[in-house]
Amino acid sequence: MKYVLGTLYKEKSLDNLQVIRMEIDYELLTLYDAMKKEDAIEIIKSKERLICLRKQWLDLKA
Repeated sequence: MKYVLGTLYKEKSLDNLQVIRMEIDYELLTLYDAMKKEDAIEIIKSKERLICLRKQWLDLKA
């Protein structure tokens, strides 16, 4: 039973990593668009969201 739960947890973590990776990609596109428009507020928001996503990514990798 212990091994089954460990396997399920590992699969769920891999799924979450893929979702976070897609969110990071999308946020990088948003940041790029904000930089092209020179929208300082949107740049700051995107950077803050990227920092949060990075923390989530590192927590799941550990």
